[in-house]
Amino acid sequence: MRVYDIIKKKRDGNSLTNEEIEFFVSNYVKGEIPDYQASAFCMAIYFQGMNLDETTALTLAVRNSGETLDFSSVDGVRADKHSTGGVGDKTSLVVAPIVASLGVKVAKMSGRGLGHTGGTIDKLEAIPNFNTNIEKQKFIQIVNEIGVCIVGQSANLAPADKKLYALRDVTATVDSIPLIASSIMGKKLCADDDVIVLDVKTGSGAFMKTVEESVNLAEVMVGIGKKAGKKITALITDMDIPLGNAIGNALEVKEAIETLNGNGKADFVEICIALATEMLYLSGKGDRNTCESLARKSLMDGSAKQTFKNMIKAQGGDERVVDDLSLLPKAKYNYDIRAEKSGYIYSVDAEKYGLCALSLGAGRNKVGDKIDFSAGIILNKKTGDKIEKGEVIATLYANDQGLFEKASQILLTATRISDEKPTQRRLILAKVE
Repeated sequence: MRVYDIIKKKRDGNSLTNEEIEFFVSNYVKGEIPDYQASAFCMAIYFQGMNLDETTALTLAVRNSGETLDFSSVDGVRADKHSTGGVGDKTSLVVAPIVASLGVKVAKMSGRGLGHTGGTIDKLEAIPNFNTNIEKQKFIQIVNEIGVCIVGQSANLAPADKKLYALRDVTATVDSIPLIASSIMGKKLCADDDVIVLDVKTGSGAFMKTVEESVNLAEVMVGIGKKAGKKITALITDMDIPLGNAIGNALEVKEAIETLNGNGKADFVEICIALATEMLYLSGKGDRNTCESLARKSLMDGSAKQTFKNMIKAQGGDERVVDDLSLLPKAKYNYDIRAEKSGYIYSVDAEKYGLCALSLGAGRNKVGDKIDFSAGIILNKKTGDKIEKGEVIATLYANDQGLFEKASQILLTATRISDEKPTQRRLILAKVE
């Protein structure tokens, strides 16, 4: 089998066999295929695409390129959720405790953020002493005893994805659905879960900008999951507006805890309940109406809150934060951004809101950058809200006052105020089963 022939076959629009795909990926990881040939391979896929069988084979080759996890010693059904990423997306901090409090096990491995704000792991590490680096036996023990444990991804998981993504990032081949789907699902299938619920974001603050693109990606990922024997559903959710009112790690943890205390923002609660409902439904906890009722009850009666508190304690964190938010990191300075005219918040560029948070120190420009857990934004007004000239749109938080001028300009230019009130948009735009 020759690498040249595999590249040429895909370049000419023909389907590759499972063996050809596995050969290419495994030998690239071993260093036996140079970057220039891997670049040509990715470019051929970018232009010619892949059918579902090919994409599944690529996904499994990515999964099999490194360590896979055996969770068979976890008692009960194992469920997980994955978000394609957005601004203010802290759903795992609420959804995982809800689901775990109702008897479904959540053995979750999450990543760090690169971009707007931190990933789930960065948010959790904003909690004093919270440990996301736990050896496997302890991890399984916590899941069995408490129902949920969230840790960082092992460096040995899906090394093919790390190599291929780094290459795609510099060869203009990132935005290819087969390559995106195999990257996401290759990592997700490393974990030994029975149920997967995908939250595919769409809009200005998401990677996929249109509903059509998001549905196409979701259909491929759901197809891969089913071929891999998983129970899987995808929700297409709106990311033209940041989720909730907080953007930034400690600020998002605070909002998640407020939600677990029964005081969540309506949009954030809606998404969390929808995701938890799908996880419970696919885990056999009843029909969707029953599962939704169970999820809401867990959120309102304190069961999810107590589960989150137990998880923090089990992972070495200061569980007192659940009852005392002042224990979370707090920025030295804050700055109010005020409306320059009266009207309605007609639309916002959610991605630029994320970049505003990044400029305050809440995210990373490159791997290895240090995150300021206390930095970020609290939104006082969101799309559809009426606002008067001089009224506060948002408050910025940082430990360096010099960052406010640039950040405020980013946010103001990303906010459109109009005399016309916008049409309200649904938060959940589609479902792919």
